[in-house]
Amino acid sequence: MTSIGTGYDLSASTYSPDGRIFQVEYAAKAVENSGTAIGLKVKDGVVLAVEKLIHSKLLVPEANRRIQTIDRHIGMSRKQILADRLGLYIQAYTLYSSVRPFGISTILGAVGKDGPSLYVVEPSGVFFGYNGAAVGKGRQLAKTELEKLKLSELTTSEAVYEAARIIYLVHEDAKEKEFELELSWIGHETNGVHLQVPKDLHGDAEAKAKAALETIYLVHEDAKEKEFELELSWIGHETNGVHLQVPKDLHSDAEAKAKAALETFE
Repeated sequence: MTSIGTGYDLSASTYSPDGRIFQVEYAAKAVENSGTAIGLKVKDGVVLAVEKLIHSKLLVPEANRRIQTIDRHIGMSRKQILADRLGLYIQAYTLYSSVRPFGISTILGAVGKDGPSLYVVEPSGVFFGYNGAAVGKGRQLAKTELEKLKLSELTTSEAVYEAARIIYLVHEDAKEKEFELELSWIGHETNGVHLQVPKDLHGDAEAKAKAALETIYLVHEDAKEKEFELELSWIGHETNGVHLQVPKDLHSDAEAKAKAALETFE
């Protein structure tokens, strides 16, 4: 609490001279210091992922989930109404001195007749629709990674891998803390029902995310403290004489083999 807000931060209904509501800003700050959560709206559904930090080794694994199912068939309802209703409810807690704003940002994913949708409701009650969304401590890096993806071309199965990769990437800044990766999806693969991602797919996505994070190349060793991206392109018989980016599956396979080859020198 700073001197700037002194006297103006005691109530959610008090405006500062420059038009700020400090109680709402404090609630937003609480969200910024929490674990990262992301949502990806893709062509056949929505994938949600959460970095759930483990604050104690005594916690029961997979307990205290941060991804919840509001309604089993929420994909069949009118999503805008739900986001609007939740936004109005949260906003009501910013209007009166007897209550305090919610220190949460909520990501809502659903599927309806007009396709998948993704919304974020902020502590102020404001909500927006997104193709890709991120909240929490690693939101900036997560948003940067989401912007690199062609979300409209991905399936939910592909998005699960991307979501896991992004969560592991943003966790690097807090890698001294253990965390659990939560993944859920709704869409064609689940017949419109919001479910946790199956354990086999979840495990595979985590393994690939870890492998991608650990990828290092021999020529990069002299500058390994600096981050880099590998770009690969080709032209020839395989591309019918057209210069193209190397396909993602081949690109990933090449990265994995490069990492394995590097480890033989260590």
